[in-house]
Amino acid sequence: MQLKEVVIVGAGPAGLTAGIYAARSGLETLVFEKALAGGLVNITDRIDNFPGFPQGISGMELGDRMRQQAERFGATILTEDVKKIAKNGRQILIETDRGKHLALAAIVATGSTPKKIGVPGEEEYIGKGVSYCATCDGPLYKDKVTTVIGGGDSALQEAIYLAGLASTVHIIHRRDQLRGAKVLQDEIRRNPKIILHLNKRILSIEGEDKVTGVRVEDKATGVVETISADGVFIYVGYSPSVACLGDEFEKTPEGFVVTKSNLETSVEGVFAAGDVRAKELRQVVTAAGDGALAAMAVYTYLQSLQQSP
Repeated sequence: MQLKEVVIVGAGPAGLTAGIYAARSGLETLVFEKALAGGLVNITDRIDNFPGFPQGISGMELGDRMRQQAERFGATILTEDVKKIAKNGRQILIETDRGKHLALAAIVATGSTPKKIGVPGEEEYIGKGVSYCATCDGPLYKDKVTTVIGGGDSALQEAIYLAGLASTVHIIHRRDQLRGAKVLQDEIRRNPKIILHLNKRILSIEGEDKVTGVRVEDKATGVVETISADGVFIYVGYSPSVACLGDEFEKTPEGFVVTKSNLETSVEGVFAAGDVRAKELRQVVTAAGDGALAAMAVYTYLQSLQQSP
């Protein structure tokens, strides 16, 4: 196995930015991505809040530009699915579906996956009215009717955000009470643009070429109705992609990777960046910031290895 200076696992905005900074700093950089470079941005129709693109940019184009930039500086991107990351003496062992690799340092940028509700129409209309990020896609629904599915803090925060853009925001929650903080619930109930639908079960997301509404059932009465909507925002949580990380990595109860201020994990020499780590805001711009910070922390870490006996 050839020893690399740094291996980056994941080629979303965090991993690609880490690749840009690491390779540009002269580090031998290898990036693994099991699917298409760009990560979750590839399913975002348009990104309007990433600096430098006043007219917006498609998620797929932004991801591809990041890939090109990382490769221009010398990062190598391989399509391999990483199964395990573990300490191997003073080195890091990375096992993929195609082989084993050794590195002096690693950056985990595997991201997270929005939890899905698993109803008909959800997969079909992703990018055509179904979204998992109101901050990303909300401006596309200015003066339109939107629906938020969920009742926790994130769902309520997104509904409040959407209410500043959309003409109407329907909140559909499967329980008879919201789960979010009281201050958020109070704000929701004060907002005339937000309509609550509690104790409702989602049956399907309806549409033709794009979303037209959500079909729901009242759990108490059994009455079925269709709530018309141009956009459906699903906010029932995120699942971090940490299958390749063992118990030696400290994680939150929800599974997100805990990091120090320099983004190093509980395993020396392994850093984490982007949506996989415990943080407050999960956006393309914060993922990119994480990637830059993690790469420079790796650079400092590798310098310390050279100085140690």
